[in-house]
Amino acid sequence: MTRPEPLTPRALADRLAELLAGTEPDPGASALRVAVDGPDVARPVELATAVAERLPPLGRPAVVVPAGGFLRPASLRLEHGRTDPDARYTDWLDSGALAREVLDRVGPGGSGEYLPVLWDVERDRAARAVPRPMQHRGVLLVPGALLQGLGLAFDVVVHLRVAPPARRRRTPQEQAWELPAYDRYDDEVDPVSLADAVVLADSPDHPALVLQGRFS
Repeated sequence: MTRPEPLTPRALADRLAELLAGTEPDPGASALRVAVDGPDVARPVELATAVAERLPPLGRPAVVVPAGGFLRPASLRLEHGRTDPDARYTDWLDSGALAREVLDRVGPGGSGEYLPVLWDVERDRAARAVPRPMQHRGVLLVPGALLQGLGLAFDVVVHLRVAPPARRRRTPQEQAWELPAYDRYDDEVDPVSLADAVVLADSPDHPALVLQGRFS
């Protein structure tokens, strides 16, 4: 584990892009599969997008497939109400579909295609997207919350760590019901310990990067 390296948000995206550009996919895989795991207040989609923009000039094509496009239908996701933190933790993400339609397809022995989105959450219906080809030696970034501990086949995990006091301070009141889900995630999964790169993201404008796992 490295010491925390303070960075600007722009420099953080640069640094992560450099690390991923130097990391090869597994033999037989068409893409390096990267989780950008963190609560909404840490803006994982924004970081994944910034990293993906920097990768092609480094010789690596990149796509972003948000986990939010692989949520279950409302009838299943909200079966216990719209503000149930336990359901938020266990029932929202269709991890089987994310594995089947995205991660396994670009992994070793896969078809080399991926589905960009499965479910249109706003309209609560299938998105009707078609699979897209993954370019050779691509980097596929999946930003979202609560992604670890599900057996998903990520090659690299970037975890955006927001400490509980900062989560409570930064989470909008209308989303405060989700906070116990993130507390449970910390207790049961310990996502920091499983990640290859940890972004200390209590302050969005002053992140710090800690490298461990395959980057240590």
